[in-house]
Amino acid sequence: MTDIHAVILTLNEEMHIARCIASLGGQCASVTVVDSGSNDSTIAIAEGLGAQVLTNRWVNYATQMNFAIGELVAKEGWLLRIDADEVLDADSTQTLVEAIATSPPHADGLLVRRRIHFMGNRIRHGGIEPSWQLRLWRNGRGRCEQRWMDEHITVAGNVAKSGVVFSDINLNSLSWWTAKHNSYASREAIDILSRKYDFMPLEDISTCGASPQAKARRFLKEQLYGRMPNGLRVLAYFFYRYLLRLGFMDGRPGWYFHVLQAFWYRTLVDAKVTEIEAHADTRNVPIMEAIRNCTGIELTRHGQPERRAAGM
Repeated sequence: MTDIHAVILTLNEEMHIARCIASLGGQCASVTVVDSGSNDSTIAIAEGLGAQVLTNRWVNYATQMNFAIGELVAKEGWLLRIDADEVLDADSTQTLVEAIATSPPHADGLLVRRRIHFMGNRIRHGGIEPSWQLRLWRNGRGRCEQRWMDEHITVAGNVAKSGVVFSDINLNSLSWWTAKHNSYASREAIDILSRKYDFMPLEDISTCGASPQAKARRFLKEQLYGRMPNGLRVLAYFFYRYLLRLGFMDGRPGWYFHVLQAFWYRTLVDAKVTEIEAHADTRNVPIMEAIRNCTGIELTRHGQPERRAAGM
């Protein structure tokens, strides 16, 4: 049987980590937790459940994931990426072991279906499902593309779908959710500004082994949505999600989710881009200095991540 090695990135995940590890049902030969400075019981809980815990200073998700991949390079088999607030869903039609055993011999990566729960409800509409993500890959054949936001695992070869289902069921408050998305907006603003000012190389997943859905969404996001005027594109996106893709069928939780995720968050990203460019213009400073002043995120001369002012 092929070994599977799970990777979980954590920062203060005592509410989720035991549930996440337990959901794997002993299918993994090892579980490695890479922690970025938890001050709660995350590490003790993970170690108590048999996980190996490594610590590494947080920069961004891609850097942390690639650190984990590098630490596991000597292990044979497949790697599994699962977030601490996710679980391997009982609705899976395949176990992890079955998915790998029945995968095409040419496949270096396997796609899983990911579901999102918000305010205690599964969000099914608005283009949220089905969501196929590359979460299983042959060790030595995959890595995380270096972006500040919307990063994906890419592999050297082909990918195939599996019957595995992950569910994102975060138990934190709405205040936590909005604070996290405020941080996400800063990171996404960097990627947008990088494409415009060319200070950081961004990888193109169209030529890599990645989820076809991720490739299509990246193309639409950068070539269609990204070319539309600010304001108009946010309204168009919310209209598309909530009405054309039937987001209203998710009820009251869906209303809150689609307004916050499709309208408020996307507006916040555009506002941060505008703020940073205005700061650079009025203060007559380079764009990377403006990014640091407005977001607290420090970039090196080539636009690569150097340090984060806050945690995950």
